[in-house]
Amino acid sequence: MGTVKANKVDLGVESFGNENDPLILLIGCTTMLAWPEALCEALAAGGRHVVRYDLRDCGESTAGNPMKPAYNLRDLAADAAALAELLDDRPAHVAGIGVSGMIAQVAALDYPDKFSALTLVGTRPVAPGPVDNDLPDHDQATMGKLFSRPMPDWADRESVAQHSAEGSQILGNDPEAALDLASRIWDRTASAEPEVHMANQIGIVFSKLDCTPRWRERLPELAIPTLVVHGAKDPFFPVGNGEALAREIPNASLLVLENASTAIPTSAFSQVADSMLHL
Repeated sequence: MGTVKANKVDLGVESFGNENDPLILLIGCTTMLAWPEALCEALAAGGRHVVRYDLRDCGESTAGNPMKPAYNLRDLAADAAALAELLDDRPAHVAGIGVSGMIAQVAALDYPDKFSALTLVGTRPVAPGPVDNDLPDHDQATMGKLFSRPMPDWADRESVAQHSAEGSQILGNDPEAALDLASRIWDRTASAEPEVHMANQIGIVFSKLDCTPRWRERLPELAIPTLVVHGAKDPFFPVGNGEALAREIPNASLLVLENASTAIPTSAFSQVADSMLHL
């Protein structure tokens, strides 16, 4: 792990595989740890140079006040394009998971010469906030359970990790994996400020970002191979969102993980890696 400067900001990065191989750039959600090491290693074993990175205000990347971000969604897309260019003079395969899938869509649309392929995992074609009428919104029963809980003490590692594990179980993910992930995210958070820990753990910055203008209507412009991966049991961005992406992006392929929710389960790593490698 280390940091590199791209688009005038420092971004925390980690590399897997041979630097001479074609680049797969994995956008963090919000930290790079959203992309499991075993998945990164499987992609690298398939002959790719894999780089995962932290978004601004997360991990080892440039940090400010995540409650008042001095950047917008387009800036995060520009970060991805600048990092891809810095790492390889060839167009890169870019991938986003959850809210970072929104960044990946905008990056591929705004910088078509920088990217050769696109993978979107568990995301949707519109920004955080009110959803389009034809798209399924968050499952309200699940969201009620998730957000009715008291917030953890963001200054306490154990409290944060336990809160994450409980939330993961509500969402239908593996709570033990979430406990470990939250602890690792905590350990990499550069600031002791509670707001920064919250930004690293739950991506609160996305509720503060300017995500205009819309990009959904531009999806038919995408002319690169695209893979849409979605958990069949995802209550946060229900699978209809992935189906819409696959319909609206020309020639996109859809991989529905029947036993998955919002996270890629360990049992699906090889299937996801193989699908990404065949784009």
